[in-house]
Amino acid sequence: MFIVNSYSLAVLFCFITMLCWGSWGNTQKLAAKSWRYELFYWDYVIGMLLFSLLISFTMGSFGSGGRPFVEDLSQAEASNILSVIIGGVIFNASNILLSASTSIAGLSVAFPLGVGLSLVLGVIINYIGAPKGDPVILFLGVALIVVAIICNGIASGRMQKSGEKSSSGQNGKGLALAVVAGVLMSFFYRFVAKAMDLNNFEQPAAGMLTPYSAIFIFSVGVVLSNFLFNTLVMRYPFVGERVYYREYFRGSFKTHLTGMLGGAVWCLGTAFSYIASGQAGAAISYALGQGAPMIAAIWGVFIWKEFKGADRKTNLLLTMMFLLFVAGLAAIIISGGN
Repeated sequence: MFIVNSYSLAVLFCFITMLCWGSWGNTQKLAAKSWRYELFYWDYVIGMLLFSLLISFTMGSFGSGGRPFVEDLSQAEASNILSVIIGGVIFNASNILLSASTSIAGLSVAFPLGVGLSLVLGVIINYIGAPKGDPVILFLGVALIVVAIICNGIASGRMQKSGEKSSSGQNGKGLALAVVAGVLMSFFYRFVAKAMDLNNFEQPAAGMLTPYSAIFIFSVGVVLSNFLFNTLVMRYPFVGERVYYREYFRGSFKTHLTGMLGGAVWCLGTAFSYIASGQAGAAISYALGQGAPMIAAIWGVFIWKEFKGADRKTNLLLTMMFLLFVAGLAAIIISGGN
């Protein structure tokens, strides 16, 4: 299987993760013109599962290092498989809430708040579980990102005050969903990381997983839990009328493909994060990938014009958010080199 053997390459993989995690939401925005997010999400998880198989039978099966995907999967201990499935279930619950928040509050609000909160809590959880890197510099970077999140929240609040009163309640619901999603999301990575032998992907311990078997099992956990979580959300939606399964089959090929593309993009980023974790460590790999809010905010501000008409103070807050995110990510990268 393909293995990352240098910290610089691991950082590059983490930046790809950040781009993927911060960009998949665009596919929801594209599909949302005529498609409920609950229906979009079915295509999303299908795309995730299919791409996990693709990367496992390519990057995870060729090369001289480590165990090939099928061999690794067949020797995995049940406890490690269960741990990764739990990670998938937790992620799916959080991501459905994040998707709901995005559909209500917008990409540039839901992602910085939800994923940013997940970054802060997740780095603490993953560092305690597998400490790697300079903790002072690492948590300085996290602190800078916390301030960036606050800037985004204030900017969002200013836009709500200047908007219609009728939409303020829905925006409040979107922010609340993003917070709950962020707290839940902070836990999923640790369940996956502890099932992998992060110290030696070349000769992993018996019974433990490699990144490729982990991403496949994780995707299975997401798909299975979706029958419960998404069914409930379809029956009791956060916004709008109840959604029925028959509506899913009325979608066009292009609409379904858009959702699957979103799942594939997220899965690529996640697989690269797992692959990089052997060199960068779970906390740093997770933290860099969760720089995704900056990418999502860029899409939301400059492409989707979600802050169109904002006043000077709001634009200044957005500028501060971007600068603080960049500084925070730089500190996280430096922490891994010490």
